Parts: sequence; C-alpha cells; structure tokens
Amino acid sequence: MEERETGTKTELHEVDDHLDYGLSVVFIGFNPSLKSGEVGHHYANPRNRFWRILEGAGLTPRLYDPSEDGELLKLGYGFTNIVSRPTRGVEDIAREEYAEGRLKLYAKLKEYRPKIACFVGKGVYTEYSKKSKADWGFQPEPLIPEMHEFVAPSSSGLVRMSLEEITDIYLRLQTFLTAEIV
Repeated sequence: MEERETGTKTELHEVDDHLDYGLSVVFIGFNPSLKSGEVGHHYANPRNRFWRILEGAGLTPRLYDPSEDGELLKLGYGFTNIVSRPTRGVEDIAREEYAEGRLKLYAKLKEYRPKIACFVGKGVYTEYSKKSKADWGFQPEPLIPEMHEFVAPSSSGLVRMSLEEITDIYLRLQTFLTAEIV
C-alpha cells in the first residue's frame, strides 16, 4: 500500500500484532493510523495519548515510546486491531473489513485467551460484539467465556474527553489487575 504525502511516496504496512499466551491485557484498536503504518508501531501518531494514558493509570512503570510496543509483552500486554489496514481515519474502513476483522479478532482472542480484552474505543467493541451500545469498563456478558471484556475510551487526540477522564477509566484496569495479583 502506498500513500502520497507532500509529493513523496511513503510506504504503509500493516502493524504486526504483539500477542502471546498468558497475557493480562490485549489492547484492541480500530486500525493503525497512517503514522503507525509508516513506522510499524502501535499508537505512533504523536497526537495519540495512549502511552501517556497507560503511564498515568499506573499500567506501565514509565512513559513508553511507540517504538517500544513489543517490550510491553514483558509486562503482560499485547496489541492488535479489529482492522489491520492503516487509514487516515475510521471513516475509511469498509463494512466488509469490519466483518472480516471481527472474525479474525475473535479467533485471535479465542486462541491466546488474555485475561482481559481491552477495546480502545466503544466503536471497536460494538463492531466486535455487534452490540448497539456499551458502557465504559467491564462488560457483563463476554463473547468468550472466562475472558473479561473492557471498553475504554479511544486514546485518539480527536476524542473530546480530557486526559484525566480517560486515565480514570483505564485506572479500573490497573485496580482489577492489582486485585488479581493479591
């Protein structure tokens, strides 16, 4: 896939999943941004607040850079998307891509079985679950038994929630994980 920007060609690629067995949380986004497709790392758009949210919620011991996304496997965190093709925005994703992505995502979650599937955005969850709405936090009826489904706000800079409001919701993940360890 190629994208033209300011007269130069920029190669865009799917961003590799970071998945493994025994993970505490798999973070699931809509799809990679153009920047992520360019550099090959999750949540790489400089306007995306994902990495600051994780640190602020105490999910990571420090602020990580998108280039370190693979290192979070050591912390028990993985990454994937419902659609693997990088786009400028979610409005560029076709219905067929969601249908195909839903099946692939379900298969990944069924195989790897993380404790928590964290959907980074209500829209990601509703596309996956085919439910018309969802509240923030843990969902009452997960599609895969014995796996928790958690809906968190998108970390995109376009979201009209404050960083503090979003971080407070992600803090519920940290609280749950801490309680699991004790």
